Amino acid sequence: MLPPVLKTIPTHQLRLGMFLHQLTGSWMNHPFWRSRFLLRDARDIERIREAGIQEVVIDTALGLDVAPEAPAEAAPPPIAPSPAADTPAAAPPLPEPHPAIASAGPEYTAALDVSRRSLGAVVELFTQARLGQALDAQTCVPVVEDVMSSVSDKPNALISISRLKTVDDYTYMHAVATCALMVGLARQMGLPDDKVREAGLAGLLLDVGKAAITAIEPELLSKPGRLSDEEMALLRTHAKRGHEMLVKEGGFSAAVLDAVLHHHERIDGSGYPDALAGARIAPLARMAAICDVYDAVTSRRPYRAPWDPGEAMRHMAQAKGQFDPMIFQHFVKALGIYPVGSLVRLQSNRLAVIVAQGKDSLLKPRIKVFYTAEEQHRLSPAFELDLADPDAADKIVGVEPPASWRFQDLDQLWLE
Repeated sequence: MLPPVLKTIPTHQLRLGMFLHQLTGSWMNHPFWRSRFLLRDARDIERIREAGIQEVVIDTALGLDVAPEAPAEAAPPPIAPSPAADTPAAAPPLPEPHPAIASAGPEYTAALDVSRRSLGAVVELFTQARLGQALDAQTCVPVVEDVMSSVSDKPNALISISRLKTVDDYTYMHAVATCALMVGLARQMGLPDDKVREAGLAGLLLDVGKAAITAIEPELLSKPGRLSDEEMALLRTHAKRGHEMLVKEGGFSAAVLDAVLHHHERIDGSGYPDALAGARIAPLARMAAICDVYDAVTSRRPYRAPWDPGEAMRHMAQAKGQFDPMIFQHFVKALGIYPVGSLVRLQSNRLAVIVAQGKDSLLKPRIKVFYTAEEQHRLSPAFELDLADPDAADKIVGVEPPASWRFQDLDQLWLE
């Protein structure tokens, strides 16, 4: 990795291909979620100047230097594309969002904005990791702050939105979702803000070691079939690779480093890479294990369909010896016994999806009723029902596996 070569320049000298190392002033006052990135869009240069920023710091080891001045008498040279060798490899374009997101109602607008900004951050972060470039802890902080703010405003909106992934964006959106889940869990546990921020940062970085694996086996993470023993062994190195990467860069707390290394450990000692058990697993790593698994099993993967959120919660509760029971109880309280999007059967023999958690009871969420199981037909229109309302006269009797019903629009129903 090249050492940084920093230079302070006036903003009128900015050009595409420069690597922005620092913007003057607080990150909250400038128009970007992060202060370190490759300039590859002319609109970003315009936004910097429009924000009144007079000077920036560039890193010429990662991007272009100031353009050489033309001789006084000479006509300015024609603008030509910079040689590819002079410009660091750009992050890939953002993957297309899950199709259900197109139907998201106004309640999810802010969460969608945070999700998309965070996705862009993670794509660039993983690209830097894959190329062996520096990973600075401070560049991740604005992303975590954004997530913390969103989870505080509407606790389940970002967590629910982040569950909707395509196969193509799984690796990146998994980082965003796990960050949001960790923040929500830490808040539920009553941790102070600095520990909530630490939990979110750990969630964001859990799988950063997979970026190094894609440099070795580019197709491994998107392989549609079962992995061979050799491929699984390589994939399992991501925890150590990520840990080594972050230790090398410095600036990450011991708790975050430990969570990245040990988020696949299990309470009964059956996990990896060190087969730790019980109290030998640090609290943040125990939290990470729960959040990582929940998002993984409720997301569409190349080799299987996602579990329903309610199904996932039930299976995880029954997985004795896998997760810390006290932390898992907090996790259930944070998301609900029936998380948003769960398909449930009612005592009236109708089917519904969970729209929002109840304020006073985990057993009485707000639901959207859309199908009668006895007569096997859709209700038109579907209608919302608050089970906490004394006049609701209905209750949930169980979780239904979506695969048994093959509804194509479950996510649209709770997003509307």
